[in-house]
Amino acid sequence: MIFKNSNNLGLVFSTDGGKMCPKCSKAVDKCACKDSQQVIKGDGNVRVGRQTKGRKGKGVTTISGLPLAEDELKELAKKLKNKCGCGGTVKDCIIEIQGDQRDKLIDELDKLGYKAKRSGG
Repeated sequence: MIFKNSNNLGLVFSTDGGKMCPKCSKAVDKCACKDSQQVIKGDGNVRVGRQTKGRKGKGVTTISGLPLAEDELKELAKKLKNKCGCGGTVKDCIIEIQGDQRDKLIDELDKLGYKAKRSGG
């Protein structure tokens, strides 16, 4: 079901495509503008912390502030997961590594040329 407004200014509501890109008005998985420009969200201040919130008490080490595009973040996350010997993921430009791996990750990030700080408690 698709509804359009009377002025033909674009798509108003659709149940067919799921999330829509605000720039090109296409479905997010078929978006043409994400290929042309990747957004870098990091501020350059690399912070390594630990979180347990929303994970039923299981801790993860988070790395935020990396000035990398999403593809580069995934490659870096893969290297860091291999170094630590554990799993992890990239969510909202934040790398999450399972367990408390802060010391290993800070050392490895320093070797890769990032100045990492410990954040949190």
